Amino acid sequence: MTKEEVIEVIKRNIVENLDDVEADSIDPTKSMKEYGANSLDMIEVVSTSMRELNIKIPRSELAELGNIDELADKFMEYINKG
Repeated sequence: MTKEEVIEVIKRNIVENLDDVEADSIDPTKSMKEYGANSLDMIEVVSTSMRELNIKIPRSELAELGNIDELADKFMEYINKG
């Protein structure tokens, strides 16, 4: 799986969980907060994406991430471990 495919999974889950956000308008260098996500939205997007990608990442490793691109990098780390 490529990083671009991982970003598409994350984008799809952002669109499903946030109102008024189109996948085309999502910039991976921005944080989910910049698209209006609250902490519960972010947890839902991350956990749904992890389920879809069949990976499990400790919350402590996710806390330090600043944007969607960094989240995709972290997901790739775990996809490549498997």
